[in-house]
Amino acid sequence: MTGAAVRVGVLGCSAIAWRRTLPALRACPDTEVVAVASRDGAKAERFAAEFGTDATDYAGLLARPDVDAVYLPLPPALHERWGVAALTAGKHLLVEKPLAADPAAARALVSVADDAGLVLRENFMFLHHPQHARVRDLMIGGRIGGPRALRAAFGIPPLPDADIRYDPTLGGGALLDVGVYPLRLAQHLLGDDLRVTGAVLHQDARGVDVGGAALLVSATGVPVSVEFGFRHAYGSRYELWGSTGRLLLDRAFTPPPGWQPVLRVEEQDHAEEHTLPAADQFRLSVAAFAAAVRAGHRAGHGPERAWCAAAVTTVELAAAVRAAAVTIPAGAVGALVPAGGQGAADPAELSAWR
Repeated sequence: MTGAAVRVGVLGCSAIAWRRTLPALRACPDTEVVAVASRDGAKAERFAAEFGTDATDYAGLLARPDVDAVYLPLPPALHERWGVAALTAGKHLLVEKPLAADPAAARALVSVADDAGLVLRENFMFLHHPQHARVRDLMIGGRIGGPRALRAAFGIPPLPDADIRYDPTLGGGALLDVGVYPLRLAQHLLGDDLRVTGAVLHQDARGVDVGGAALLVSATGVPVSVEFGFRHAYGSRYELWGSTGRLLLDRAFTPPPGWQPVLRVEEQDHAEEHTLPAADQFRLSVAAFAAAVRAGHRAGHGPERAWCAAAVTTVELAAAVRAAAVTIPAGAVGALVPAGGQGAADPAELSAWR
């Protein structure tokens, strides 16, 4: 399709949809929200009233001929079921990160989208913020010499006890919620060919991972350290260390739309701070999705091939972290069980993530 705005149906009335993605879809000139769906009729009505659209249920949304694409903000364990349903109904799909709860489900979504000739995008909004392109350009341009190490962290304070991100049956846990951010950053800067060499996961009394760390290595031997969690003072930053300097970025993953990032460049004899333009990464993400739909792209082909491959790789890396991890159970300080298989945040930034 070309010219007309992409008509979007939202399947799932989540907090991230309410606070960030629906406002971005409404603000983007290339998208139009035509319906929202929930299992809870009252919630669907509340969302519909706020965003000036229709309320329906899941089946009703997928049956609507005026829905070109579906935005899916359900928990990760539900992505395959409802993502396949949307694609089978002929709808392009923008799914919240991560693409799925496990590698097999992620690959299945890509396969179905490819067979249907539809666009499948993961709403990993931080990738669309220009601050990361600036870091990558400086790295490739040799500003800090050859890359020698990458360290990235994303941690947030504890969530309310009833938050669904504590439910392991829905793909909950810190690894799939915040841990995938630094993993995907490593892919963005160093390539998808990464190998997990070690990890640790902290569990709460429910057996849900609430924090952890992992060590990876790139194809060229660059070590990567990632840290993440649900029980931390807020932290969202990374550091790329090179042979002649370092690049440091704070507020890296969920900057508010008005935030002007400060990129610090440190070299042997001096340091510089570059204030970068503010950007609404949610709006940029939905605009990129709409552009792919309007251009007639399809999953697994042309420019979409790299997007789909990277999304699957992120899920594979998360699974590899879990498989490699030493697990520390709740209340068992120092008890290591092999797994089988910055300070306060800007309130607007924390709201952006939640």
